[in-house]
Amino acid sequence: MTREELLEKVRTSRPSVTVVGLGGAGCNITTWIADKKLAGGKIIAANTDAAHLSTMTRADKIILLGEKLCKGRGCGGFPEKGAEAARENLAEIKEELKGTNLLFLVAGLGGGSGTGAIPVVAGVGREVGALTIACVTIPFTIEMARREKAREAISSLALVCDSIVVIDNSKLREIAGNLPLKEALSVANALVGSFVKNLTDTITQPSLINLDYADLRAIMERGGISSIGIGEGDGESRIEKSVSQAISTPLLDITDISNAYGVLIHIVGGEDMTLDEVAVAGEQILEKIPNTKRIIWGAKVDPSLSGRVRVMAVLTGVTCPFLSGVPKPQPIPAPQLPKEVVKPLREAMEHMARAQDSFPRETISKAAVFSKEKQDVKNAPRTSYRG
Repeated sequence: MTREELLEKVRTSRPSVTVVGLGGAGCNITTWIADKKLAGGKIIAANTDAAHLSTMTRADKIILLGEKLCKGRGCGGFPEKGAEAARENLAEIKEELKGTNLLFLVAGLGGGSGTGAIPVVAGVGREVGALTIACVTIPFTIEMARREKAREAISSLALVCDSIVVIDNSKLREIAGNLPLKEALSVANALVGSFVKNLTDTITQPSLINLDYADLRAIMERGGISSIGIGEGDGESRIEKSVSQAISTPLLDITDISNAYGVLIHIVGGEDMTLDEVAVAGEQILEKIPNTKRIIWGAKVDPSLSGRVRVMAVLTGVTCPFLSGVPKPQPIPAPQLPKEVVKPLREAMEHMARAQDSFPRETISKAAVFSKEKQDVKNAPRTSYRG
């Protein structure tokens, strides 16, 4: 085989990647991905709101969903209307997805357009034979009605999607609680966008340790619900910090992390990142998830991360209380004494400790023995004497 033939083979064997943003939030995420210059992928923005769709100047293709049904005015937060709008464009969507090997669907669930359209588009992805991965966010806990819509959408997605990566907005407080509101809300978009871009770049571009399409398919196909965690560290123990943060703060409340079906690890660091650090990261994650059936990992050097390491861990095949309805077991708290009891009790214990410190050790020992002897005498049976 000549070099020209080999290069042609490389070009034709490279997986075709398509990213589809659905609804307002989904389209915003695709803009973030486009701004970061996605390598080797096509970006499609689809929405029922014509005004919002007109701002999607970075997408390779825009689709106005349900032009006859919604007339470009949105679907009023009704998922059923969003699904019907997507079916109106079924032929166009199928044509755009033809030949796609890896399909990412991104949306914010709880509204109308994205929530209703994403199961429909996922079904098209299944028809064309693409590995279909949905990346969705779910509303805050206080948004009860919107969360219920999101739950129903995920149940529908599970029937036609290979994996569903879920990010709970309520969990963002743990990583972005101190940020200004606008910046904190954009963190979810950045997390979904980073997940899609990192995987796409690693599959389509040369990396330090590559993930190929077959690896990804092995762990994500029929993977069910997935959770993502991201950690970053610097200094001497930067790997330990990154792994601990990625595993301990997944962006979806899951029942038991140790029972994940598969784990996908992506490690990015500066040019000073060593092979030993990359290996240690994988080993530490494996220790925390001993029951996993599959684990794949990739690593990439990013010169802008000099002195730092970033770890992304995707746990597939997990169960979460949000979908199962079974609450996560909570540790039983230790019984608390009333405040009016705690202070006098603490003072008494401190006083006793000071008193014990003021006596020689032998005196305390003798007192203890004497007390025991006295107790033995006290408990001995009485004997009567008669003169």
